[in-house]
This record gives sequence, structure tokens and C-alpha cells, in this order.
Amino acid sequence: MENIISIIIPVYNVERYLRQCLESVINQTYTNLEIILVNDGSSDQCAEICDIYASIDARIAVIHKTNGGLSDARNAGLKVATGDFISFVDSDDVVSVEFYEKLLKLALKFNADIVECNYLKFAQNEEINNAGKDSQSKIEIFNTQDAIKLLMDEKLKQVVWNKLYRIKLVKNIEFPIGKLNEDEFWTYKVFGNAKKILKLSDVLYYYRQQCDSIMGKAYNSKRLDGLEALKERIYYMEKHFPKLKTHASKVFCFASMWHYQKISLHPEIDEDVALRNRISKEVKEYNGFALIKKLSPNELVWFHFFLIFPHGYANIRNYFGIGI
Repeated sequence: MENIISIIIPVYNVERYLRQCLESVINQTYTNLEIILVNDGSSDQCAEICDIYASIDARIAVIHKTNGGLSDARNAGLKVATGDFISFVDSDDVVSVEFYEKLLKLALKFNADIVECNYLKFAQNEEINNAGKDSQSKIEIFNTQDAIKLLMDEKLKQVVWNKLYRIKLVKNIEFPIGKLNEDEFWTYKVFGNAKKILKLSDVLYYYRQQCDSIMGKAYNSKRLDGLEALKERIYYMEKHFPKLKTHASKVFCFASMWHYQKISLHPEIDEDVALRNRISKEVKEYNGFALIKKLSPNELVWFHFFLIFPHGYANIRNYFGIGI
């Protein structure tokens, strides 16, 4: 029997872009789809658009709910998904017409649990139309531990929407409610459930950049949710992949140092310096021989500079535009 792919699309106040997103999904070359639209309390015309599309395409089901945020909407979709594979699409984004056909073929051919493709950030449709095509597709296959390390290094991506997953991997892993950087709390756990992860070099997903999005706005303290996710990941590695614990600690420390630097550019969000003091204290807790061995000479200099004089570290890097 042909595999069913469940597609979860959270929808919130994106009437300007929603039709383009839905058209890219319903016109896929692979057609055995279960398309779950989760209208998360939209106050514009999104609810009506979702219902119109459901009336003309039997593969579409719509959930109307009160606003609970992106994670809550994705979780609502996960509860009703019945496919063999699952995918997430953001409702202002666009997918290539071959997105599901290509990813599913590879998942089945190589018995992969997760297949990831490359993506393109765009602001105007012309950027999609003019996107270059790979003359030769490159396929890379990774085991669990190697894939998780590449995920920590951002060589495989934390984002959830450029991937196809076997549904058994994700059914019992919910997205955290009320957190920014929700993908960083979720993706590494799903990778931990997988035995084989595959990366395809083709660009098949198009991520719309909006300056008024949460991540597009100026730095704010809510961004520190990302550090919470990275710290949780250290404990997860200690329990499930102990060889990766030190690497997870390194990533956490340097991410913390970056946040300290960014807060220094926006001192109004940390007038009593409590956030920066907390960050520097937590970094010092991971200072030890196991971590030091993992650092390059350049990293070692910056790390020790931060430990001794975090304020000076931030000022110098900000003055020369390093890492911002």
C-alpha cells in the first residue's frame, strides 16, 4: 500500500501568504497526502481560506482552535496525524513541487528515518524562481551519533520543516509550549530516536523571511529560551549519548557567550545586569579539562578572556563586529 505522508501546517494570521503555501502543498507530484491545517485562532481571513481549501480537496482536514502558539498548534496536529511519515510546513513558506516525492523515495530506498534537504530563504517570489538547481544531487547518510553532532554544529539543521520523518519517531515528543526556539527543544530528541539520517543537497523548501516575525525583530530576552534548550540537551546527551556531552557543553558555552555579547548591545533589557551575571556564572560551571581539550587555540583565548573579564570580552567583540 502506498505510504501516507501527514503534513502539519500551523496557521496564524498569514492570509497574505497562505494560498501560495497551500497551492505548493496540494500540487505535489506525490499525492498520497494527509494535510492537517491547524488554524491557531487567526483573527484575519485564514479560517475561511482553510475551510475553502478543505471543501475542494478531500485530503485536507482543518482544526480550528484558540490561539496557543506555534508549538501548541503543531502538537494539535501531531495528535490526529495518521500517516506513515510526517512533515511540518510553516504557513507562509513554500515547498518545491517535488519535495515529498524526492524525500520519500530516499527514505524508502535507504531505509532512512529522517531525510533532510537544503532550503532557501526568500523575501520575494523572484528569489524562488531564480533559485539555481543542483546539476548533481549529493546524498549523505549518517548514523545517530554522527547526525546529532552535526546537528549541534548546525551542519544538519535544527529547523523542523525541511525534513521528512517516520511518524514513529515523533509521536511521543511534543513541542514545548510558550518557548521561542521551539525547534531546538525538539529536533535533537527526534534525531536520538532515529537510526539513519540522510541529507539531500537539493533545495526543496523555501523559507519566507519576514522582518516583523518574532525572530526577525530586534534581540530581546526571550531569545534566551534557546540557551535553556541547549542546557537541556547537555543532560540528554549525558543520559543517552555520553560521548557527546562535552561537545554539547562547548556549544552551550559559546552560545551563552554570544548571548552575553548581544545583551551588551541592548543593555536596556538587562539594566541590573542579572541576565549577564547568570550567563557568566553558568559558563564558568562548565570550565574544566574535558572542555578545554575540545577547544582550538583561538577558541581557548576567547573562552579564557570571557571567564576572566566577560564585560571586556563583549565590548571588544562588539567594537570590532566579531560574531554579531
